[in-house]
Amino acid sequence: MAVSDDETPICSAKGCRAAAVWVLAWNNPKLHTPDRRKTWLACDEHREHLSQFLGVRGFLKDVVPFVEWRSAEDSRGPSAADR
Repeated sequence: MAVSDDETPICSAKGCRAAAVWVLAWNNPKLHTPDRRKTWLACDEHREHLSQFLGVRGFLKDVVPFVEWRSAEDSRGPSAADR
């Protein structure tokens, strides 16, 4: 996940510096085990575009509000599969 120096999560879209409000969980089945989740962050403006990019390739697994993802991550602890 991309975060700025002040720990504010930022959108993963190229050139975007907006605060992220969505987590796009994905994996590439040719490279990752089925349970592994990589993440991209998205602002409201780029959520659909990034979701479509991953979806067309069959990589997108879930789109979750950032606050929910962070709460779930805090309760289970950091995992290498989430990075």
